[in-house]
Amino acid sequence: MRKTLAAAAAAVIAGFSSLALAGTPLSVAATPVPHADILKLIEPDLKAAGYDLKVVEFSDYVSPNLALDAGEVDANYYQHLPFLNASVAARKLKVVPVKPIHILPMAAYSKKVKNVARLRKGATVTIPNDPSNGGRALLLLEDAGLIKLRPNVGVKATVLDIVSNPRKLRIREVEAAQVPRTLDDVDLAVVNSNYAIGVGLNPVKDSIYLESKTSPYAVVVATLKGHEADAKVQALVKALTSAKVRKFMIEQYKGSVVPVF
Repeated sequence: MRKTLAAAAAAVIAGFSSLALAGTPLSVAATPVPHADILKLIEPDLKAAGYDLKVVEFSDYVSPNLALDAGEVDANYYQHLPFLNASVAARKLKVVPVKPIHILPMAAYSKKVKNVARLRKGATVTIPNDPSNGGRALLLLEDAGLIKLRPNVGVKATVLDIVSNPRKLRIREVEAAQVPRTLDDVDLAVVNSNYAIGVGLNPVKDSIYLESKTSPYAVVVATLKGHEADAKVQALVKALTSAKVRKFMIEQYKGSVVPVF
């Protein structure tokens, strides 16, 4: 009987111990590369700070904001600020930026030419079909000297804002994740770096035209409005802006992920 009571007491103590060791849940929505990879890198750091990180991966740009707005996750880490602002305005989301982390330079790739100046008349070009990334791609094409946009249209540019297209480029708008998969069929594809990395392309080494390093498109940590100062959100930001993460970004991605902290 005494052995039974002792065993039961030990089980209760073990149960309390496991509860004490359990951290505060912290769920973060992200696209796979590089965001989910970077989050997995900081999982031990968050564990040491008392948080159990759960990375919820999505393959598209819409779902992570919807999941956050619905309260299904505590934060997301995948989008640049112009995209977030456009999404909030279009969908009336309660999502706000907390901290910029890095820039993913957008770039143009081709399997048919080595230089944008060699593009033929009537060449087919694919760009992302969401408003902020589409505008970003058009600005890149303008910077490359391929088109001219309506003056001062900026990041809100659409194909309707093209005022000069001397090469008669045929611009096709495609879901961002699918743009790199069009490379075999088109003359030029303007690709977000996270999707380029995902198919083995390095923007610095493999592109034929790279976005300027002064790009305003920094990827941010976002959370629900009113939760910016929550301890778990601030712990996430602290872990993501560590020297360890900076070194990983520089060494692992070799210029295709540029830290801004």
